[in-house]
Amino acid sequence: MRADAAAAARRKHGRAYRISQKFFDGIQEFYRVALGWVLRHQFTVLLITVGTACLSVYLFKEAPKGFFPQQDTGRVFGTVQAAQDISFDAMSQKMRQYVEIGMADPNIATMIGFCGGTTSMNQGRMYITLKPLGERKLNADQVIAELFRKFSVVPGATLYMQSQQDLSIGGRVSQAQYQYTLQGESLEQLNEWAPKLLEKMRALPQLRQVNTDQQDKGLEQRVTIDRDTASRLGVSAQAIDQVLYDAFGQRFVSTIYESLNQYHVVMEVAPQYQQDPETLNQVYVRSNTGAMVPLSAFAHFGPGNTALAVNHQGQWPAVTISFNLAPGVSLGDATQAIEGVERTIRFPETIHPSFQGTAAAFQDSLANEPVLIVTALLAVYIVLGMLYESFIHPITILSTIPSAGVGALLALKITHNELNVIGLIGIILLIGLVKKNAIMMIDFALDAERKEGKSPVDAIHEACILRFRPIMMTTMAALLGGLPLALAAGTGAELRRPLGLTIVGGLIVSQALTLFTTPVVYLYMDRLRFLVSRKRRHAIPPASPSPSSAD
Repeated sequence: MRADAAAAARRKHGRAYRISQKFFDGIQEFYRVALGWVLRHQFTVLLITVGTACLSVYLFKEAPKGFFPQQDTGRVFGTVQAAQDISFDAMSQKMRQYVEIGMADPNIATMIGFCGGTTSMNQGRMYITLKPLGERKLNADQVIAELFRKFSVVPGATLYMQSQQDLSIGGRVSQAQYQYTLQGESLEQLNEWAPKLLEKMRALPQLRQVNTDQQDKGLEQRVTIDRDTASRLGVSAQAIDQVLYDAFGQRFVSTIYESLNQYHVVMEVAPQYQQDPETLNQVYVRSNTGAMVPLSAFAHFGPGNTALAVNHQGQWPAVTISFNLAPGVSLGDATQAIEGVERTIRFPETIHPSFQGTAAAFQDSLANEPVLIVTALLAVYIVLGMLYESFIHPITILSTIPSAGVGALLALKITHNELNVIGLIGIILLIGLVKKNAIMMIDFALDAERKEGKSPVDAIHEACILRFRPIMMTTMAALLGGLPLALAAGTGAELRRPLGLTIVGGLIVSQALTLFTTPVVYLYMDRLRFLVSRKRRHAIPPASPSPSSAD
């Protein structure tokens, strides 16, 4: 009858089931033999467990730190920085040169640029749309490096570019992705020390496209008035000011109204006279007698430098140095290099350097990462302690987490990814995913000890064998769920990939180790529990007999 039942079961299931079942039975038999060896060499396995915990701490400390993964969204934003004494016409010509060079690149679909408006006269904006990933061989950062080399042929201007990201933290817009700001009490000190820092940062191999928003080299034509001579000629200071504003200030003087439109009338000298400071020699001022007096009769002219803009942060003047990262360099390594340079310069006490924008948000997140992980572990320990009504068994369950951390960090290292916010989210998720292995084993082992009276060794051995199938099933389900994220491709896939890599890597390593380390930790924790309870019993003095019982 038993043979007939077995034959009927084989007929009921297909060939695929029978093959997979045979494969699983082989794995389970191998696990049974290996588990027996592990339980005979418990101290060696305990040392492996402790070593895994130490390795996870070391890998976390040494892993390159980042904020968010650098995405290839197919969009590039650029800022053109030209000489501070450039004219609008010359700036427009350079913008056209950039567009012509860029549209000849096979990786670019569209490129739009403009200058003027709300920007300074020597700055322009570029918006570049790249071709889809399937039509180009280079990613966005590689395209930027290639374009930077091509655009270097345009004299007197530099185009700084950065790949636009889906997530932008910090709210600071500049010519590059990250910012470092010097804030001071004196503008003169900033003008002295900011160029020194800029020179040092440009020499760092970790940085690319280092630039500054310091605009203190603008040209001006100074008009120095001899007031005594002007007074003798009957020319007032107000008349001089009005004439110069009429000629070069674009004074609004009138409005022409028509049936459908209206036009503003702006008074100024002809554009060809605005390009040459010698035009001042042809300016005349009306005296109080009505005579026209040449400006050069009571004033002399000379070139000078002036600030195009004085930037502030809060109430204090500030200079911001922007930078991008070199290929393969993490933001954590770059910030450490900048802080090292800042220490060698030895700024005066009135200069206050600090990271801003995305770099500042990264430093805040970096400082909170250990606190976040410890808080998560503490919360899990409290919940498990209430569930098992024990201080010891939650430690057994938490012992599975270091192996998951090792797997996650090794997966990031092997694939040349940095530990960023997305990877940290994956590690936090692993805390909940990997501890279910220990929970399945411990639940069954405790039940076998309490109800069947089995020894801890027999109970945990039986629990491991009987729970092997559900442990493997749940782990494979979670692993296959994270695999598409780890292998993600397409626009913006870089943001999701670290999450999948940490989940897949953490589950693989933790599954390989916790099937053997958890039983050993359980047995050692059970011995510790026994020792604690025995000491507690010996510490309680025996109760004295009552008088009635003595009688």
